[in-house]
Amino acid sequence: MSERIAVQPHIHFGKPCVAGTRITVENVLELVREGVVAADIQRDYFPELSVDDILACMQEAIK
Repeated sequence: MSERIAVQPHIHFGKPCVAGTRITVENVLELVREGVVAADIQRDYFPELSVDDILACMQEAIK
C-alpha cells in the first residue's frame, strides 16, 4: 500500500483513506469513474488532496 493511503480501523470502518484525511479511496474513485479529471477533483471536491494523492487512489484500485 502506498504511504499516501492509510487504513485505520477507527476511521470509516477501516476503509482505505488518503493518509491524514478522512477522504476514502472509494469517494475519489467514484469521481474518477464519472469522468472527473484530477485537477477538477482537487479544485471542486477535495482541495486538500494533491494530484499525487488522487493518483495513489487510482493505483490502489488496480492492485
